[in-house]
Amino acid sequence: MSEVSPKLREELVALAEEDQRVRDRLAAQGALSEGYNTIMEAVHQHNAARLRMIIDEHGWPGEKRFGKDGAEAAWRIAQHAIGEPAFQRRCLDLLYDAVEHGDAPAWQAAFLEDRVRMFEGRGQLYGTQFDVGPDGLPVPFPIEKPEEVDARRASVGLEPLADQLAKAQPVPPTDPEVRARRERAYQQWLRDVGWRR
Repeated sequence: MSEVSPKLREELVALAEEDQRVRDRLAAQGALSEGYNTIMEAVHQHNAARLRMIIDEHGWPGEKRFGKDGAEAAWRIAQHAIGEPAFQRRCLDLLYDAVEHGDAPAWQAAFLEDRVRMFEGRGQLYGTQFDVGPDGLPVPFPIEKPEEVDARRASVGLEPLADQLAKAQPVPPTDPEVRARRERAYQQWLRDVGWRR
């Protein structure tokens, strides 16, 4: 297959870059600490809608046609489409197919697999999704067969989980009442968007 229009590739990269700029700005304002920020949500919805259109017309934006940066931007947009369970699951299926055909790196499917599993309430396979513990340090969401996680991580090109955790920077600890309030809001959001019943 030939490369798609360079403008389409550039558009995906620009969408992912805008997502990061908005995230950085909101984080600096402290606006990401109380649930899913509506500005961030709007960016994710807009980007997911555009990615859906591209997928419908061209299939998964893999590296062979969209270049490494365009394909990674597509993965990032899919990874952030957290309010759209059916679309995120569809992207995961397409991404696995792209990995099988050498059109995407396996680590991308690993991250999206873990994200979908986390939202569904199942254990992760690769330990790529983290919460912040009471001490301000990252804590992986539950992992299925944790004794096998490093072998699975190695199979997709990820470093051992302990090595990743050792690099983590702590954030200020959160008051237990605030943590409990956030957890209730998160559980409600999961039900509202359809990840859980």
